[in-house]
Amino acid sequence: MVEQMIFAAGEGRLRIELLVSVTEDGLVVQLFGGEKPHVGAVVLSLPRPGLNDLAKISCNTTIIPLLGHKDDEVAKPVAEEIAVKCGKPVVVVAGIHIEHAGPEEIKMLIKNCFSAVKLLTGSPTFAAIMPQCDIGI
Repeated sequence: MVEQMIFAAGEGRLRIELLVSVTEDGLVVQLFGGEKPHVGAVVLSLPRPGLNDLAKISCNTTIIPLLGHKDDEVAKPVAEEIAVKCGKPVVVVAGIHIEHAGPEEIKMLIKNCFSAVKLLTGSPTFAAIMPQCDIGI
């Protein structure tokens, strides 16, 4: 069975939507927003024991950006944060675009991405679905 959740942060052209499909073996996350949601990058984060501290969870992350897109710059830390917190593989497909976005708008979009992630990881559904880390540490 696949559980699906939607979280959003921000308004108007700064709105970010996080659509999450939870499977038994991991999460598939769609991170879209701005004026033109699209596929700009795909990221896979695999949680693992830390190299320097086996008690900490870290990630191996693979990034596939589309040529000329920078969506991976937010998709990577989003995927890693979710993977560390749930202890399962996480795939993020990201596409956020605002035409001629200024530095403040970009900062706000990034903030909204992490606000949506916080809503996900703090949700009762997330806690119920991901009750324990399963990466073998």
